[in-house]
Amino acid sequence: MAENNTDTSTLCLFDVDGTLTAARQKVTPGMSEFLTKLRQRVRVGVVGGSDLAKIKEQLGDDVTERVDYVFAENGLVAYRYGQLHSVQSIQAYLGEDLLQEFINFCLDYLAKIKLPKKRGTFIEFRNGMLNVSPIGRSCSQQERIEFFELDKKEHIREKFVSVLQKEFAGRGLAFSIGGQISFDVFPEGWDKRYCLGIVEKDSYQTIHFFGDKTNPGGNDYEIFSDPRTVGHTVTSPEDTQHICQELFFS
Repeated sequence: MAENNTDTSTLCLFDVDGTLTAARQKVTPGMSEFLTKLRQRVRVGVVGGSDLAKIKEQLGDDVTERVDYVFAENGLVAYRYGQLHSVQSIQAYLGEDLLQEFINFCLDYLAKIKLPKKRGTFIEFRNGMLNVSPIGRSCSQQERIEFFELDKKEHIREKFVSVLQKEFAGRGLAFSIGGQISFDVFPEGWDKRYCLGIVEKDSYQTIHFFGDKTNPGGNDYEIFSDPRTVGHTVTSPEDTQHICQELFFS
């Protein structure tokens, strides 16, 4: 990476779904080219709730080489300058007893709710979090969209999270609704702010964050509102590009 014209005191961190790509879709060539151009101006990183495999599906297998930081699972799997930096484990942190109690409760709840469609992979176990999907992650793209529209009206995920917050109050768990079909569960403090503890050590003067789920309860809210970042709410990948164009190229 050329250093001559790069402002190494500024970092831009981007959410993935709804910010760099449409939900669970591949990055467009135009956005990919724009990120390459932006990296010539400032440092660039991505932070997503998904695991690294899913981020690579969307942003390319070489994403850890094409940006300065890749934070999968909110930064619990972290790559810095193309090298694996650190990995955290929810299993080791919470213990098997609490994990099984939580998973069993979720499966029982899911068995009792009626939806127009249910598919498979209702709970996905990741390094640093659990991802819970009422419809199931193996749904088709069309089924994903249908569930998302239904969820907007009936608040299926919001009600589920509310029940879990009451049932597991005081147990050190946090919940975050993001994307279209699921929500994340992780130890308190392991939201997207987790990645800030890594980049802080690189002494940036300004850290910009761009995300679409920046309202309270959304999975971008904590990092968006953190005093260490300058938060930007975006409505689409095109909006992300437009805001960056104004900030760094005008």
